[in-house]
Amino acid sequence: MPPGSPTGEKDTSQPQQQWKTNSQEKFDSRTQIRQQPRYPSTEILELRGSPDPVCQSLENPQGAEKLAVGLEGDSDKCHESASELPELLHISNLWYCPDGSFIKKIVTCGQGVDKPKLGSRCRVLVVGLPFGSGLPEGWTELTLGIGPWRAGTWGELIEKCLESMCQGEEAELQLPGNCEPPIRLTLASFTQGRDSWELEASEKEVLAREERAKGTELFRAGNPEGAARCYGRALRMLLTLPPPGPPERTTLHANLAACQLLLGQPQLAAQSCDRVLEREPGHLKALYRRGVAQAALGNLEKAAVDLKKVLAVDPKNRAAQEELRKVVIQGKKQDAGLAQGLRKMFG
Repeated sequence: MPPGSPTGEKDTSQPQQQWKTNSQEKFDSRTQIRQQPRYPSTEILELRGSPDPVCQSLENPQGAEKLAVGLEGDSDKCHESASELPELLHISNLWYCPDGSFIKKIVTCGQGVDKPKLGSRCRVLVVGLPFGSGLPEGWTELTLGIGPWRAGTWGELIEKCLESMCQGEEAELQLPGNCEPPIRLTLASFTQGRDSWELEASEKEVLAREERAKGTELFRAGNPEGAARCYGRALRMLLTLPPPGPPERTTLHANLAACQLLLGQPQLAAQSCDRVLEREPGHLKALYRRGVAQAALGNLEKAAVDLKKVLAVDPKNRAAQEELRKVVIQGKKQDAGLAQGLRKMFG
């Protein structure tokens, strides 16, 4: 999609072209891989402590894997020629989001070490957004963790980027492999926010309910990707509460599983259903969705077990009847194929 036209900016087409070329080269090079993120976002730090499937679905594990492959030892540095030193100094201005979703180039360094947190109201200049991003261009105020501006893909990326910026910092945000000009962000100022662990339990539950309501609205509007982000944020908020946590976690995991199935992520959907069934073994929606996920993964016996449990409680459940019928047909096809293979082998 064509980018938005910068307003009040001087012509930067040549630097942008150089930045696009350089960022792609460095993203695939060994020099880039050695560059570690210096300012991981608050959201990413909170996710590292939990193997929850929420983290896997909302982050990009392939992108993170690409950043890790080919890591080389520090001994290579002594073999680099003096001509490479300016290049190394140049890439120190690059910051790679830990989940691999974007690259940030620091154009102007900010002041101090403090960064926006949950609830921080940020005064931001945004230039170069693609058409249809749903976000305002120019000067605007964005509150981290609050507001519908975070629902879209660009809102999520800009929020992550702001969490890594200092006051007065100007940066360019580029998607890996994207040939469009980068988005330019300037963080003029921000109010003091709080880390999630500083919030009271009641505050976390209120924020989680807001995210859940927003996710349900997006799901009904046919946007499972946006809904999954909202359900994931709600779960990350509730996961910081002491066990066993509020019962709402069960509903959020079940809703997230529905999104993951629509997004073609059956493995993650099955894991989300496991979380539900650990707390409520008879949860019919989770049993049904795990059955559908297992069938998609080719685990037909496990799928049949879950679907039969649903029908044992609700014999008239048409969705479960139809899925079980498909599983039975697929199982017969597999058996026939196996039998044919054995006949060819021993016939």
